[in-house]
Parts: sequence; structure tokens; C-alpha cells
Amino acid sequence: MGTAAGDAAEQPPAAPEAKRAAAPRTLVFTYGTLKRGFSNHGLLQDLARDGDASFVGAATTAPRLPLVCGPYRVPFLLNLPGAGHRVSGELYAVTPRGLDRLDELEGVSRAHYERLPISVLLAEGAQVDAVAYYAHRGYADDLWARSGKKGYPEYSPAVADGYIRRKDRPQQLTFLEQIRVFVSSQSS
Repeated sequence: MGTAAGDAAEQPPAAPEAKRAAAPRTLVFTYGTLKRGFSNHGLLQDLARDGDASFVGAATTAPRLPLVCGPYRVPFLLNLPGAGHRVSGELYAVTPRGLDRLDELEGVSRAHYERLPISVLLAEGAQVDAVAYYAHRGYADDLWARSGKKGYPEYSPAVADGYIRRKDRPQQLTFLEQIRVFVSSQSS
């Protein structure tokens, strides 16, 4: 008769895909270039192919929040509850490994965006807790002022018109320097 430890040793190790499927998932609200049809959605497709993300459904922010465009029509959700609109987007369930990849894209360690909690409403009306990538608090107020304190309810193709991919932007300035230049310029 084997012990519990002995029984576990006789079990074959779980495949990496099975471990990812069983990994805890974080709900991530996407509102900009990570959405289907936009330039960074390929990352979510890669994560889904690897078992690190799955589409949950359409969602809208429960609180009104400003969604603005910064330099190069880059979208930013601002952590200023009560201002702006209920923003439309998409909800994904993401593994810790997938979150690491999203954090890298969003420049969390470089103070480009911050991953913070958000409440969202699913299409069928349920309210769930998730996370979203907000403009970093170090420049969010400046972006809101630069936008004339007007935001968008959705990052649509019309709003995104003029978006410039990261690889096509001037490389002599960091992203934070590009934001500083943008917020100090006159709005058009």
C-alpha cells in the first residue's frame, strides 16, 4: 500500500499546457490596441495559442473613466473615476505568464502604464472585477488637461486613425519623453 507521497510520485508530470490551463487567471480589460482588429492584438492571439489567454467577452467600464489619445494616437485610460465615459472594450482571462508579457508590452516596469483594478460590466449585465492598464499616474493628469478634459467612449478605428506603431515612431526619444513633448504642445 503506497503512501500519498508515493502515489503522487507515480503520477506522470502534468504537461505544460495542462499546468497553464489550471493556472489562476486574471481578468484583463483591454480598451485600445490590444482589442481585436488593432495593432497589438497579435500578442493576445499568441497568448491564446499558447494557452495563456482566452477571450471572455465584450465589456464596459462600470465607472465613467477618461479614455484619451496621447502622442501618435496611443490610447490611454486615465484613473480619474467619474470623468469621461463608460469605456467599451474586451475582457480576457490571462495566466500569470500572460500577464508578464502584457506588462512588458505596456511598459509597466518603465512607468508607461500601471496595471490597476477596475470593475467592468459584461454584455449580459454581470459586474466583475478585473485589471486594466492605465496611464501612469506621473502623467495622467497632464494627458487629461491636454485632451481638453474630453475623452472617448471607445477606441474605434476612427479614433485610432493616425496611430503610429512603436517601430515607426522617432527612436531618439523615449516613450516618456514623447509624452512630455505631447502634453507640453498645444492641442489641435
